[in-house]
Amino acid sequence: MSRRAFAIAALSAGAWLSPLGAEEKINADINTRIRQEEKDHSQVMRTLHFFTDVYGPRVTGSPNLKAAGEWAIKTMESWGMTNGHLEPWDFGHPGWVNERFTAHAIAPFKDQLTAEVLAWTPGTDGTVAAQAYELDLPDRPTPEQLTAFLGGAKDKVKGKIVLVGRPTLVAVNFNPPAKRRDDAQVKQQYDPGNPDGGRGGRGGRGGRGDQPPPPMTARQIDEQVDAFLVANGAKVRINDAGREHGQIIAFNNRTYDLARAVPTVVMRNEDYGRIARVLADGTPVQVEFNIVNKVYPEGRTAYNTIAEIPGTDKRNEIVMLGGHLDSWHSATGATDNAIGCAMMMEAARILKAIGVAPRRTIRVALWSGEEEGLLGSQAYVKQHFGSFEAQKPEFATLDAYLNIDSGTGRPRGAGVFGPASAAAILRDILKPFEDLKVFGASATDSRNVGGTDSTSFNNAGLPGIGFGQDPIEYNTHTHHTNLDNYERIVEEDVRAGAVVIASTLYHLAMRDEMVPRFPAGEMPAPPKPAGSAQ
Repeated sequence: MSRRAFAIAALSAGAWLSPLGAEEKINADINTRIRQEEKDHSQVMRTLHFFTDVYGPRVTGSPNLKAAGEWAIKTMESWGMTNGHLEPWDFGHPGWVNERFTAHAIAPFKDQLTAEVLAWTPGTDGTVAAQAYELDLPDRPTPEQLTAFLGGAKDKVKGKIVLVGRPTLVAVNFNPPAKRRDDAQVKQQYDPGNPDGGRGGRGGRGGRGDQPPPPMTARQIDEQVDAFLVANGAKVRINDAGREHGQIIAFNNRTYDLARAVPTVVMRNEDYGRIARVLADGTPVQVEFNIVNKVYPEGRTAYNTIAEIPGTDKRNEIVMLGGHLDSWHSATGATDNAIGCAMMMEAARILKAIGVAPRRTIRVALWSGEEEGLLGSQAYVKQHFGSFEAQKPEFATLDAYLNIDSGTGRPRGAGVFGPASAAAILRDILKPFEDLKVFGASATDSRNVGGTDSTSFNNAGLPGIGFGQDPIEYNTHTHHTNLDNYERIVEEDVRAGAVVIASTLYHLAMRDEMVPRFPAGEMPAPPKPAGSAQ
C-alpha cells in the first residue's frame, strides 16, 4: 500500500523499530517507502539499457566505457546527486576495440563460423584466406619439450590459419545446476551459530591427488605459442572455446602488446570440432577471416565513475556502494556487471526520490579495470584510504563499501569483512526482507584479493560488504560469455535487489556508530605477496 511522502525530519520516534533481542534500530516506514518507490518508479532497467544496448561492450580503456561513465554521472546528477566526476587512474595499456569481424569456411564446405576476437590482438589488415592447420600440442610439456615440438612445426604453420590444440570434448550435462539456491542452504550459510557458515555452500576446493603441477602454466605455453606463430608467419590463431551450446569466452592477450601475437579468435566448440574432424579425414579446409581492431593510446588513463549524496551531521563519514562498469567485449556485459551498477545507482536514486537526508555521505563508485584484476578499485583504495598498515586520513572515514557482482539473481544475504558484530548489524538490517528470500549475513576475516571489488577494501582492512545472489544462469551461461546481454536479466530479481540494497544503505548511513572493524590487535594479517617465503 502506498503512503504519501513526508519529510524525514518529521518521522516519529515510533517509526524506528528494534528487532526482538537486538539493539539495531530498523525504520519500518522507510522500508515501506523504499519498496513503494521501486514498485512505482523503477529506473533500473532503463539504466541497464543504456549501459548495455547503447554503451556496451565496455572494455577498460575504450571510448565506450568512458562514455558510459559520463552518461552515469549525467543521470545521477539529474536525480539530485552531486560531485559527479570521472576519477583517473593509470591503466598503463592502450585501449582496444574490435570494430568488425567475419569468419567463414570456404572449402570444402561453405558456412559462417562463429567466433570472438581475443582482446589486445591485431587485425588481419584486410580479408585473409588460407588453409587451416591443427597444431596438436603435447600434453603437460616441459619448456624443452615444447620448444622441440614447435621447432618441428615451423614450416607447417607459415601462411596458415592455425587451430591451436585438439578440440575439447564437451559432454552433455544431464544434471544442470539449479537456478535458485535452496532456502535451507542459504539460511544455514548465514546462521551465526553454524561453524561452517559464510562459505556459500560450495565446500572445499578439493585436492589434486598425487598429480604434480604441470611443468609449464597455461599462460607460459600460450605466450610461447604466440611467439612461435609470430616468428613463423602464421596468418591467424584459432582457440577452441570448449563450452556447450555455442558459448564463447574471449579474454585477452595478457601481454597487451599487439606485436607479440597474431590475429587471434576464440571459436565456438561446434565449429572448431567440425574443422578439426574434416582435417583428420585428410581433407584440406580453407577458411577466411576479416578482423578490424583499433587501439586507443589515450586509454592508458582509465576512469572510475563517482557521484554522491552529501551527508548532514556525519557528512565526513562515507558509506560507499558500487560495482564494476567495465566488461569483456564478446557481448554487452549485462549480468557482468552492468546490472550490478544499475542496482547500485537505483538504490541511491530511491533514497533521493523519497527525500532521505542521510547523516553520512553516500558515494556511488562504478569501477573500471575489474576484469583485468580489480585494478580500478585497488587504485582507488590505495589513493584514498591506503591500508591498515599504511593508513591515509580517509581510512578512518569509510563506514563500509557495498558491492554486487554475481549476475541477475536477487540478493540472498551478505558477507562483511569484520568481526561477528558487523555481521549482526547487517543481519538485523536485512531481517525485514525475508519475504524477498534474504536470510542474513556472515563475517569474514580474509584479506585476499580476488573475484570482485569488495575484496579490494577487505585487503586494506576496511569493511567490504558483498551480496550473495541466486546463480540463475550466471556461471552456466552468461559470465564472461558471448551470451551476456540485456535479455538475460530477470527484472523481478534486480528490482528486489535494489530495494534490499537501498535499505541497507539507508540504515548504515543513519546509524549513530560506524560498522565495527577488527580491533588493531585482532586485524588479520594481509596475504603474503606471491612468491614470498611461507
